[in-house]
Amino acid sequence: MSSTEIADLGKRWAAAEVAGDLDTLGGLVADEFRLVGPLGFVLDREQWLDRYRSGALVTERLDWRDVDVRVRGDTAIAIGVHEQEATHQGKRVDGTFRATHVLVRGDDGWQIAGMHLSPMGAPPAFAR
Repeated sequence: MSSTEIADLGKRWAAAEVAGDLDTLGGLVADEFRLVGPLGFVLDREQWLDRYRSGALVTERLDWRDVDVRVRGDTAIAIGVHEQEATHQGKRVDGTFRATHVLVRGDDGWQIAGMHLSPMGAPPAFAR
């Protein structure tokens, strides 16, 4: 799979998040999937999917852009910008994040094994 195809997989993932499409999301992520959220929390695959199953998370818009992909053997790293408009338990969780996706190639093709989100914003005072 080329880096373009991996970027396209990321777009399918983003569309599935907006649609709350559990079947597609479940097929895109590996059994050992982990998410490190923007506040440092860690979710396993089922916890990540349960956000949609329970209705706790509603994603209205998710833009996955400026993606740089590096492939080495059966592993790929995709770093891009993840911008979302969403609610979690009725509260706004809009944001722009630098996102790293780790993908692995298995017998069934490429799947997302991990995601890490870091908030993007103005630099802290010490860095200005």
